[in-house]
Amino acid sequence: MDASAPDCVLAIDQGTSGTKCLLVDGAGRIVARGHAPLSEQHPQPGWVNQDPEELWQSVQAAVRACLQGQEPSRVRAVGLSTQRESYLLWDRRGGQAISPLISWQDQRAPLSEELRRPETGQLVRSRSGLPLDPMFSASKAAWLLDTYDPERERSGRGEWCLGTVDSWLLFRMTGEHLTELGNASRTQLLNVHTAEWDPELLRLFRVPRAALPELRPSNGPFPALRGLAPLPDGTPIRAVLGDSHAALFAHGAFSPGAVKATYGTGSSVMGLLHDAQQLDPGLCLTVAWSMDDQVQLAAEGNVRSTGAGLKWVAELLGLSPAELAALARTVGHSPVTLVPGFGGLGAPWWDEGAVGLISNLTLGSTRADLAFAAVDSIAQQVSDVVEAVNRSVGQIQVLYTDGGATANPDLMQRQADLIDTAVLRSENAELSALGAAHLAGLGAGLWDAQALRDLPRERQTFRPQITAAERLRLRRVWREAVDRARTPQPASPDASALTSQATRY
Repeated sequence: MDASAPDCVLAIDQGTSGTKCLLVDGAGRIVARGHAPLSEQHPQPGWVNQDPEELWQSVQAAVRACLQGQEPSRVRAVGLSTQRESYLLWDRRGGQAISPLISWQDQRAPLSEELRRPETGQLVRSRSGLPLDPMFSASKAAWLLDTYDPERERSGRGEWCLGTVDSWLLFRMTGEHLTELGNASRTQLLNVHTAEWDPELLRLFRVPRAALPELRPSNGPFPALRGLAPLPDGTPIRAVLGDSHAALFAHGAFSPGAVKATYGTGSSVMGLLHDAQQLDPGLCLTVAWSMDDQVQLAAEGNVRSTGAGLKWVAELLGLSPAELAALARTVGHSPVTLVPGFGGLGAPWWDEGAVGLISNLTLGSTRADLAFAAVDSIAQQVSDVVEAVNRSVGQIQVLYTDGGATANPDLMQRQADLIDTAVLRSENAELSALGAAHLAGLGAGLWDAQALRDLPRERQTFRPQITAAERLRLRRVWREAVDRARTPQPASPDASALTSQATRY
């Protein structure tokens, strides 16, 4: 495509803290940006809500901001990336939200006794690819229906719709109840092997099939867009991806063994799989994307609190995140360890009963020590997941990174040191949006597959700088802290079992 051609794609990236928009031209260059913030509510401990109407308004505002001074008719296609697992209930006929959006961070829906049975957990894992955990949408769906439609009357007749954020936005943009396969694979209601809603999982969580959206590949087909000014009605939607999946796509990680880490409110480490049978039990089996009836599976580990942990410590100390990073830099290292298990721990532990913990405090500990521990906790948690990924795909050669926290070079260097692997940081902070733009541009004919691979991807490399002995010491201190934060594990008199458990850490 001629770089001077006027045609562009518009990418909408709807995330936990706000909505971003990018206008990307035929050479892959970002020519305009827009952003709108999004709030969240915490009505009870462990509960995290967002307002569906505010979310929709943030999308509209970000689109308007991005296209201000631009010609909307230049937009050949729209791509959408979204936060995942968050779930809501709305009225099919009028389109009004019935419930708040229950965030992926939310912990309100405890697992039932039936679901806590080991054999049930194995069934759920074997079909959905996901461990039983309140982060995923299925338990949120059960809570929503128990609260708003306990007899499943309205949902059972299909009058009320359940869906993730991509489904909600597609409904508002097109009037149809749809969802993309990668997002659907995070609900724990999809059979990841058949790429269909699973009747047994629906029974377990008491979710009527009539309330669920129609499944679509990542590149559609989707209905044409309407009611998103200043875009003309009829503008095609050519791509929908979960935000983490979109970031992997934007890195150009199209082959098994390429692995990326996205640093946001939480973090996702994801890489395409050669063989799903080799998946480490601490990881999830996820649909990375689906195109033209070809489903690409990925290994993924999700960390609940990375940017959220930084935000908490920054607010505790009365600082901005940038000031917190600067304060951490003044010490360079610290014995203080923070395990941000505010809502339990995600991968590779999947321990919903784990707690937040600060350890190794002394009378000499300072604000700077706590600031350093907050930054270090991100790199340590991602390292835990990378080790599980290595067991699934083989030793990775590089780790691609993206997300807001990667702007901190100290964090990126710490990450390279802890995993003993080169870290390639994207110089683009909006990689989820860019991935949606890349797939939409492919569908719109702005580029073909080879041109997509050749698009510029600016990166900075961080290489390990510490000794193996120092790395082992740092990781041992971290794992000791994680042990203290976790739910007590049952003791076993079998020495081999104890050895096996120790190896897990």
